[in-house]
Amino acid sequence: MSNRTVRINELIHRELNDILRRRYQTEAVAITVTEVRISTDLRDGKAFVAILGDDELIIRRMAWLRRQARDIRAELALRITLKFLPKLTYAIDETTPRSAKVLQMLDDMVKANPSLAELPTPPTAEPAPPSPTP
Repeated sequence: MSNRTVRINELIHRELNDILRRRYQTEAVAITVTEVRISTDLRDGKAFVAILGDDELIIRRMAWLRRQARDIRAELALRITLKFLPKLTYAIDETTPRSAKVLQMLDDMVKANPSLAELPTPPTAEPAPPSPTP
């Protein structure tokens, strides 16, 4: 991925979050854009969103976000000047629930076997002796 693509990903990520916070305060209170991935030709992109709440709320908020996609893109076009503004699709970011599940599994393992909590500390490197001064 080129440096330009990375910068555009970050810019769109920042602007999307700002648009959701300022323009759609009440509707988007539980929505956070976690990552944006734009194609190398800058025509298409995917915005990953994390939504707090139960499954029903997640479904409702994703439907709302998809309905607002055209307006959000228009607002983005006013803020960002690019030759081609990417057409964004929205997807639920699964990393947060997945990482929470892994942490829960690790906690359960420690509860089942408390000796796992007492892992040995890695050895530290000995400091180098001071060099003699001439």
